[in-house]
Amino acid sequence: MNYQETTHWMFNQLPMYQTQGASAYKEDLTNILLLSDHLGSPEKKLQCIHVAGTNGKGSTSHMLSSILQEAGYKVGLYTSPHLKDFRERIKINGKEISEDFVCTFIEKHKSYFEKGAFSFFEMSVGLALDYFVKEKVEIAIIEVGMGGRLDATNIITPLVSVITNIGLDHTQFLGNTLESIAFEKAGIIKPTIPVVIGEYTPETKPVFLSKAKECHSKIYFASDLLAETFPSDLIGDYQTHNKKTVLKTIEVLNCQNDYTITENNSKSGFLNVVRNTGLQGRWQQLGESPKVICDTAHNKNGLEIVLNQIQKETFGKLHIVLGVVNDKDLNEILPLFPKKAIYYFCKPNLPRGLDASILKQKALNFELNGEAYSSVSEAYKKAIENASNSDFIYIGGSTFVVAEIL
Repeated sequence: MNYQETTHWMFNQLPMYQTQGASAYKEDLTNILLLSDHLGSPEKKLQCIHVAGTNGKGSTSHMLSSILQEAGYKVGLYTSPHLKDFRERIKINGKEISEDFVCTFIEKHKSYFEKGAFSFFEMSVGLALDYFVKEKVEIAIIEVGMGGRLDATNIITPLVSVITNIGLDHTQFLGNTLESIAFEKAGIIKPTIPVVIGEYTPETKPVFLSKAKECHSKIYFASDLLAETFPSDLIGDYQTHNKKTVLKTIEVLNCQNDYTITENNSKSGFLNVVRNTGLQGRWQQLGESPKVICDTAHNKNGLEIVLNQIQKETFGKLHIVLGVVNDKDLNEILPLFPKKAIYYFCKPNLPRGLDASILKQKALNFELNGEAYSSVSEAYKKAIENASNSDFIYIGGSTFVVAEIL
């Protein structure tokens, strides 16, 4: 199989949460442990940082990678989901895994995957760990897919665990309270391994403290311990919390292990995240007149920050290109959106995408007015046509909407 055929098989033969949603979620580590054994336990041959959280784990992971790259290390980076190409998930020093490696890996293990009914995500984690070992990375940053305790990435024993924050997202899997979600995320805390908490609430802090005590792990609350950060090319307001989390993680790494990362490395790393890692879709500017911003924020906590940041902008009219997936709690997120905006409702091009006409009808209940369009590109094109040079266009609601624009 060539690369296109290989990825097509990966996306369609095995459950893929990115496209299918709930049916692809597995509450079990059995398969990934079997796969690890089949691959020769690659996770035991790697030095890792493990990153979980409701929001910000992607930005945090990329910032960490950028800083470590500036310090001269060969850095593996595993994140999800991808925006355009599967290979975005697996990088070394910002360079995506080769098509050949993906094809060879899948071809070699294809019959094993089929026989064991492995999920898309389990297969991807195995591929990333195998690749990082073969390429002899000096440190790998591994982002959790969902939750933590039962996530396929949770077979690693990292140098430091990181939990960015807790919000009400994926409640059908992780629980519908902050405490229950914090319990799932805290599942990445390992015995005697330090953990950095980016943000906490009165509900989540006791959960983290309890798990850290049980594991005899040192725990650090970045929001309490750091007063300032450095400038970054990631300019969204929410990056302030992520930068604090990253700096504390680097400090712990310097203290606990044989790593040397200087303040200048951190400064340069923050300024060159996009160049060093290729990160996209975080308060990313696509146009100047009118100003066009896209952002992958898709749950209540993330959208609150992004929508507040929009209100700090100076513009004539606000145009919002909005699409969501069909398992999104619209009663939770739609009240966050401003009534004084022109909406362009659209459906992301995947099975989970919510029909634009349904989104339009739901939005009317919250006095959000606009038209439904047959595609993301059509909605964006119409927004560009309607906007004057002094207007502001925001594109978001779903990672998949941003992916189609990019």
